Amino acid sequence: MSISELLLGERQTLIQERLARHGRVIAAELATELGVSEDTIRRDLREMASAGLCRRVYGGALQFGPSTSFSERVGVDVDRKEALARAAVLLIEPGSTIFLDAGSTNLAIARALPADKNLTAVTNAPAIAAALIDRPGIEIIQIGGPIDRKTGAATGAKALRDAETLRPDLCILGVCGLHADAGVTAFSFEEAEFKRFVALHSRAVLAAVTNDKLSVAAPYAVIPLTHLSQAVLEADADEQELLELAALGVRLTRAERPASRSPGRMKILDAS
Repeated sequence: MSISELLLGERQTLIQERLARHGRVIAAELATELGVSEDTIRRDLREMASAGLCRRVYGGALQFGPSTSFSERVGVDVDRKEALARAAVLLIEPGSTIFLDAGSTNLAIARALPADKNLTAVTNAPAIAAALIDRPGIEIIQIGGPIDRKTGAATGAKALRDAETLRPDLCILGVCGLHADAGVTAFSFEEAEFKRFVALHSRAVLAAVTNDKLSVAAPYAVIPLTHLSQAVLEADADEQELLELAALGVRLTRAERPASRSPGRMKILDAS
């Protein structure tokens, strides 16, 4: 059997071996080597990521290693997160109360908020509160409790008690995975519980999602996609994944490409 005739299971085993040896794989290189399309390799990587065998990133995948801290994630794919943030900010109504969940993409959203947006911003992430502290037009409410360095957030019992009084107009949810069947998911039980509570007590829920989170099902369920009002996705998000989300009734917005700095240009994909 030639290398181009490898069956699905054999192909994914080979990918796992490459990940173990090099720590990462590049989709284009694998496609050339194995004599298949990049779409085929991307499907393999999606399935492997959903099974917890790798972490998808733009252009390929990384081997799962020790969990990175919030401060480390802030410096990864900065341009892509900023592009998502510019698109997400345009969907926030002036005068509304928003909950900004923890996460490096949501920190980018906080930094992109105009000072004159006239908002009340509630957050369980000190870094997000700090990013808003000099915005006179934004009232800040900090959810309290012990801070988990891995997530950069308070999600324990005290945070849940603080959240009981909230009824935000919009919850901007941080996601670990967004999957057509599994919905919005998280890697920590306690984190998933807190996210679920705030999301279900909000009038609308929005998620800004980097490509590596798509078609990934982390171990703990947060909300089904029927409770997700809007998702902001990257300009080059996989078309098949977009169709699956739209078919479930999620309203989708594509951010502009990171190389383009002109704000406000988005493509809306209706579920209809």
